[in-house]
Amino acid sequence: MTGTNPLSYRVAVEDFKRMRRQAAMRQLISTLTGQEAVLLSYNEVIDMLEPTGHIDKGLQEIPVEAIVGSVGRYQDFTRDFLPKHDADEERWARVKAAVMDMRGFDPIEVYQIGDVYFVKDGNHRVSVTRHLGVKTISARVTEVQTRVPLTPEDDPTQVVCKARYVDFLAKTNLDKLRPDADLLMTYCGEYETFLRQIRTHQGWMQLKEKRPFSFEESVASWYDEVYLPVVQMIRAQGALHHFRRRTEADLYILLLEHQEELQESLGWRVKMETAVADMASSIKRIRPRLPQPGEEADHRDTLFGDILIALRGNNADWQRLHQVIDVAKRENGRLLGLHVVPSEEERYGLLARKVETAFTKVCQQAGVPHDFAIEVGAIAPTIIQRAAWADLVVAGLNHPPGSQAVARLSSGFNAIIQRCPRPILALPGKRSPMDNALLAYDGSPKADEALYVAAYLALRWQTRLTVVTVETAHTTSAASDRAREYLTEYGISADYVVRQEDIAGVILETAVTCKANLMIMGGFGFRPVLQVVLGSTVDKILRQFPQPILICR
Repeated sequence: MTGTNPLSYRVAVEDFKRMRRQAAMRQLISTLTGQEAVLLSYNEVIDMLEPTGHIDKGLQEIPVEAIVGSVGRYQDFTRDFLPKHDADEERWARVKAAVMDMRGFDPIEVYQIGDVYFVKDGNHRVSVTRHLGVKTISARVTEVQTRVPLTPEDDPTQVVCKARYVDFLAKTNLDKLRPDADLLMTYCGEYETFLRQIRTHQGWMQLKEKRPFSFEESVASWYDEVYLPVVQMIRAQGALHHFRRRTEADLYILLLEHQEELQESLGWRVKMETAVADMASSIKRIRPRLPQPGEEADHRDTLFGDILIALRGNNADWQRLHQVIDVAKRENGRLLGLHVVPSEEERYGLLARKVETAFTKVCQQAGVPHDFAIEVGAIAPTIIQRAAWADLVVAGLNHPPGSQAVARLSSGFNAIIQRCPRPILALPGKRSPMDNALLAYDGSPKADEALYVAAYLALRWQTRLTVVTVETAHTTSAASDRAREYLTEYGISADYVVRQEDIAGVILETAVTCKANLMIMGGFGFRPVLQVVLGSTVDKILRQFPQPILICR
């Protein structure tokens, strides 16, 4: 540690350890959400985007948050440059200590592609700079020119899409023929559809003009006469507002498919104007008042950013709402209130308005972001449909599924568990701090998701955790070992219980012993028909456990 202040170095080591814990959280969130938290590989990006030139831009101050990748160390840091390996401790701490001792460090070296940068030399310096909250860093910049630029929001999937767009531009020269054109898609396997349309348009123009029509002429004509008019209709309808993560080119492809579906069902040709109007009308019917998840807040570090709760307007609903507000505050999330009525007349009735007013008042008093929708239909199917635009669905547990097959068959709650695409938080009337969780784990895929969620709650909510595994003909004690190994990887301490006997009985008995105030478990193990006939562990626990139950899909 020559030249390094020992005290500064020790402080820097502690900072590194905190960064490592944060990196573990980022990686866990990535596992749970499927959203990549990795740095981009410069060499892989260059291979895909095919550079057209280089410019030496000299020494500059560049925005730290625009650094999204690395030449050689992209596997060693998360996307926001948190260190992923303990082996980097000494080097990271030396850089941090140098800053603390006012010795500073040399400029880094980067490649620039569009609005983003890739580190050629200085990854640890970038990591320390981000940790300190400094907005810019000195860098020697080499700009790499490409036909399609990158942005700081691009993840590996979006880079692949841009690579496909580069290939499309290379074949068509559309960016040179129509410099203002932007056909970037997230449905990046559909560029072949554009090419087929251009070839078809070329043949049609040759018949119309009665002369050879070059491919370049066809590209420009297709854009002006086929593609652009549809995009202008999309803009006029405001359809893109309802597809915040899609592009105009994406909607063009969706409209082609929708037009084909309408033609098949109606049995006659349908104009594109009709398809656009019908899709716009369908969008308004399906989701009139619920924005897409994440558009008002950054949920990168939270699992349950948008929480859907259905309200009938009774006293139990308002007690449950206060419990859900606790969750929303922990998650920096937003509540999506839903009131389902049986008819259009009741949509505008006094009860519906009272529910909306009361919901809004409670959320405003709690300082929780919120939205509210009134929907006509059956309760369970409507909740299931709306769940696609939420991260967590809250359901009341005042009337759990009955013990008889007929009762289970008619249970709307069972239908929600079977078909809901999101985790379900089942709440009884009693409020709970939800700080002592029991995870029922048998090693199945559904239980694995419950394990991931339990790990998340232990890390973010500081929830105490007990893991119970019941040995059966299909489950061995190896499942408990697997859960222990996974939780240990993230530094999570837990108690482990492995027993035999009746599954539901063991789980409920363990819940009493460890004083659990939250149950975490997977969904039904049987197919729907067998579940109705035989019942399930989930059914029994829903009827007998008096605390919140988090059921993973």
